[in-house]
Amino acid sequence: MIKAAVLGSPISHSLSPLLHTIAYTELGLESEYVRIDVKSGELGSFLESCGPTWSGFSLTMPLKEEVLDFASNVSPLASRILSANTLVQNPLQVWSASTTDVSGFTHALSAHGRDATGDVLVIGGGATARAAVSACDGVSTRISVMVRSLSRVKEISNCVEFSDLEFVEWGDTNLFEVADLIISTVPEGVSDSLIKNFPSKPAGIFFDVLYYPWPTMALKTWNALGGQVVDGLDLLIHQAIDQVAIFSGHYVERIGMAQLMRRHGEKALGLST
Repeated sequence: MIKAAVLGSPISHSLSPLLHTIAYTELGLESEYVRIDVKSGELGSFLESCGPTWSGFSLTMPLKEEVLDFASNVSPLASRILSANTLVQNPLQVWSASTTDVSGFTHALSAHGRDATGDVLVIGGGATARAAVSACDGVSTRISVMVRSLSRVKEISNCVEFSDLEFVEWGDTNLFEVADLIISTVPEGVSDSLIKNFPSKPAGIFFDVLYYPWPTMALKTWNALGGQVVDGLDLLIHQAIDQVAIFSGHYVERIGMAQLMRRHGEKALGLST
């Protein structure tokens, strides 16, 4: 019996219960996966109240950084990007945190026949941006990070060991022309101001991590201009597939499962708009 939940706030829009339940059903496993609203500052008390029956938790904002303070074991990758989206406990109720966000980026790109080679532009400087930068490190020749504040330069820099890294001003128009891959990690509406800088005939691929609202204005515009896009639903699906494997201990055939999740996810998003 898989007993799990997605934690965060706000959480009512999350598609994780739908996607995880589909996966466990496909694997022939009994499951219960729900949404639980846990606000910033409440994670510690919530975990103290949890019994041994929980298989694990998926974590979304604002808990991806906070969870590192409560997990007894943190994976090296989660420690490096200072963010975890997956929490499991052993029979002694010791919590271990890890991340599937980094692999989610890689698999989502691969599903579209692409990778992070060449020049990459990452928009934003938070936890998701750090996961994106880490996924690109060693694959990309150069990673440019576009931020409105330099307050998290050190945290992002610690995620890069092999690729060239630079920080650029918000709205640097030239980068949209030359980047092979653009990854937007900013909240709803923030990337709208950058649309005026999009080239008339985009050559690179635009990856927007948001799936709600879906599609974002930036993603829709890039696509309308003829550019290739990857949306946040693909990222959600591929990081969820890795979580399903962790929570269940079962192998998951990625291509078929991703297609199944995608069909149900698109239907759910269509019904919500």
